[in-house]
Amino acid sequence: VQLQASGGGLVQAGDSLRLSCAASGRTFSTYTIGWFRQAPGKEREFVASITPSAGSVVSTRYADSVRGRFTISRDNAKSTVYLQMNSLKPEDTAVYYCAATTLKYPTFVGQYAYWGQGTLVTVSS
Repeated sequence: VQLQASGGGLVQAGDSLRLSCAASGRTFSTYTIGWFRQAPGKEREFVASITPSAGSVVSTRYADSVRGRFTISRDNAKSTVYLQMNSLKPEDTAVYYCAATTLKYPTFVGQYAYWGQGTLVTVSS
């Protein structure tokens, strides 16, 4: 599966932004999709993930730092996963990456086999 992240930009603290991760490949709906981010000088860290749909049910996971502010969702018909980011803070500034895996609840970089290019999110104070 090939992934392409988009939607980044420059916003002010408190603003919202929605990132998209568009995938190619007929098996998109079978993958868990995750969002990671990497700030300058820091390691890439887990942000959120969403499992494949079981009927209309999906499971989501969030990093503590974004829980309650970010929402991950998927539209299998469009082969796209979204990351809605609200109440953005300057510390959310990073390059955001989407990734795919066949595992169900992975939160480590090494557990994801497929990666898209990053999209830069800059939050000014």
